[in-house]
Amino acid sequence: MPTSRIQVVWSHPRSTSLTAAIAADVIAALRDAGATVDELDLARTDFDPRLLPVDEPDWEDPDHRYSDEVMAHASRSRSADAVVFVFPVWWYSLPAQLKGYIDRVWNHGLFYGAGRRAGIPAVRWLGVAGESEESFAKRGYDEMMARHLNVGIAGLCGIQDSRLELLYDALGEDIDDLDAHFTALRRRAVSAALEVLPTQG
Repeated sequence: MPTSRIQVVWSHPRSTSLTAAIAADVIAALRDAGATVDELDLARTDFDPRLLPVDEPDWEDPDHRYSDEVMAHASRSRSADAVVFVFPVWWYSLPAQLKGYIDRVWNHGLFYGAGRRAGIPAVRWLGVAGESEESFAKRGYDEMMARHLNVGIAGLCGIQDSRLELLYDALGEDIDDLDAHFTALRRRAVSAALEVLPTQG
């Protein structure tokens, strides 16, 4: 069976953050499972999230060539068997750098539009959330984020296997055993990421 190629895209300004630790765990687990991992650390690569005119969607030309940077990043994602995003939940959404990555790279004619599709079988969104599950559910933030990411982004790009895994209480407030709590969060993230690998028959 050919080796699965998984792209892990993560975003956090601090390399010592819980988000970074989860990204590292996910990458290690995927490699241990035999996958080839293409890691994209947006913060350490200084990815520019601004959508400049050269990368504005060209609604009239699905074959439009965007900047060399965007075309290279798009090629990396489109050649993956799955993409796993790891990010902190800020303002109940993606951090600006990751949102800018989607804006620029998952562009018209490359991932959607004019019958085009991303060609990526699966996506997992691993969101590190400071608040509790109850707090998210009370206001419907969990459903809002899931619909945005799974339908508004992945669905538009033709990706049917898309799931958001929210990792709650990442700030550790009112948690008695922090070590056990953070270990559980990291294990949940790894489990969700491993779902994108093909099952062994």
